[in-house]
Amino acid sequence: MKQVLAMIAFSLPAGAACAAEPETKEYKSAPGQVLPYRLLKPADPEPGQKYPLVLILHGAGERGTDNAKQLIWYWDAKKPTVLTRPEVAAAKAFAVIPQCPDGKQWVDVPWAKGSYKSPKISDPLRLALDLTESLVKDLPVDPDRVYVTGMSMGGYGAFDAVQRRPDLFAAAVPVCGAGDPAKAKAIAHVPVWAFHGDQDGAVPVSGSRDMVAALKTAGASPRYSEYKGVGHNSWSPAFEEKEFWMWLFAQKRAAKK
Repeated sequence: MKQVLAMIAFSLPAGAACAAEPETKEYKSAPGQVLPYRLLKPADPEPGQKYPLVLILHGAGERGTDNAKQLIWYWDAKKPTVLTRPEVAAAKAFAVIPQCPDGKQWVDVPWAKGSYKSPKISDPLRLALDLTESLVKDLPVDPDRVYVTGMSMGGYGAFDAVQRRPDLFAAAVPVCGAGDPAKAKAIAHVPVWAFHGDQDGAVPVSGSRDMVAALKTAGASPRYSEYKGVGHNSWSPAFEEKEFWMWLFAQKRAAKK
């Protein structure tokens, strides 16, 4: 609660204006596939400057075609949420929040089993990655400051996204997710900060523990925050972490070793 109150009291830095509500858009790809998404644009971007871009992957409960539900945990103009925090406005960051269709997943694996062996990339994640790359080309985005985060089903997606495109992302923040530990070496150059609750009954905490251990074995130094006594809703304390955005925006794409 103290963190929430502190976030409410935290005023915007001078010159940092609140962005407008994320725009409603669609990404169309052959053969006729459509991915609805919302795009948060920074207020008053400076000509000639380039800014961070964050790909945000929602959880299973926000799937659909209304292009609205995926904002539930990320955007609310009437109260503090992860995208209305002043650090986002100060960084003049772009954020793209695609919506996965009903019955589909960012990663086609059972969530209750945690770690997995990578399947074929899902259509929704492929479209989300293609969309992200198109935005890097079309918007004033710094290609060295492209990030991915997600929670629950989206936590799987965040790990999978960086494992699929390790040269695209400058950092990944998976929340209550899991990945393919066998691919840890391929993403050892990408900073990761993972979050999980140790009492998670939907996505086993072993999913994050396995990935963090595999990354360390591969020579990486991932950050890991495991909340004692917290169940599946570990995104709430994660989004309230004082360093959440500051850490993310400080990362820059590194060359793969």
